[in-house]
Amino acid sequence: MAALERTLVLLKPDAVARGLAGRIIQRFEDAGLKIVGTKMVQMDAELAKKHYFDLEERFGKSVFDVTANFMQTGPVIALVLEGVEAVATVRRLVGVTFPNQANPGTIRGDFAHTSKAYTEAKHTVAANLIHASGNPEEAKYEVELWFGAAELFDYQTVAERFLF
Repeated sequence: MAALERTLVLLKPDAVARGLAGRIIQRFEDAGLKIVGTKMVQMDAELAKKHYFDLEERFGKSVFDVTANFMQTGPVIALVLEGVEAVATVRRLVGVTFPNQANPGTIRGDFAHTSKAYTEAKHTVAANLIHASGNPEEAKYEVELWFGAAELFDYQTVAERFLF
């Protein structure tokens, strides 16, 4: 049975700096996802280490360093989205990690274009606009890391009457 889930989305510094926040958030709302938490945060080194705790182990120190440094270059907008199978739905809407491989119609496919080859050659981060939790367990950890219970809201939207 499909589960009602919550997931974390971060609009990265490139999305904020390019003024894409409203257009990106609209995509999630258009898909029937509900915002239950939101805030703008300047990520510091401590939060980057907690958020990307396994990145160095999976991809190496240089990938962690580039990613953590990029995430500290400007504010991020943190969102908790709720909906049926929200984690998978968000991942589908966002598109694959490297924008040049993302399908048209996805957020990364429509608003970004960097490639893995370019980022590796320049030793830079893929400016891919968004972080989205990879699975329900990761979503639970990330939501709890970024938001306290008092920052999350339960309410019913008009659309929920028709969608669920």
